[in-house]
Amino acid sequence: MRSKWGTPDVIGVYKPQPSDRIKFPHEIISAEIKVEPQAPVVAFGQAVAYRLFSTKTYIVMPRTITTEDLDRLEALCMLFGVGLVLFTLDPQQPDFAIRMRAQRFSPDMFFVNEFADGLHRLNKDTFNRLFQ
Repeated sequence: MRSKWGTPDVIGVYKPQPSDRIKFPHEIISAEIKVEPQAPVVAFGQAVAYRLFSTKTYIVMPRTITTEDLDRLEALCMLFGVGLVLFTLDPQQPDFAIRMRAQRFSPDMFFVNEFADGLHRLNKDTFNRLFQ
């Protein structure tokens, strides 16, 4: 949409169903996926940037990441509330595993609306599917 710092690889919206008796605010969940094990710093920077408009953010890294990089990435994720998911580099069976769940944060509504406007301009059907 804009730049790599404002366009997650995966985005989802957790929202109430029409049948829910008690409604709750939408939650935007973003994920940054890397297939190169040497990209954890970039993935972390992007995931933290997504916190501007997301309620939760995740980094998804291959299991081939070095132990040293994984330890550092885990520590950073814990400090900043970013979730961490590992997967196997096999498109047929990626075997995703949550290593650390993301903390819930209140995003900045200016950036939420900026993101929503950009998505609406780019693809109205996707916007409607996520937010309506």
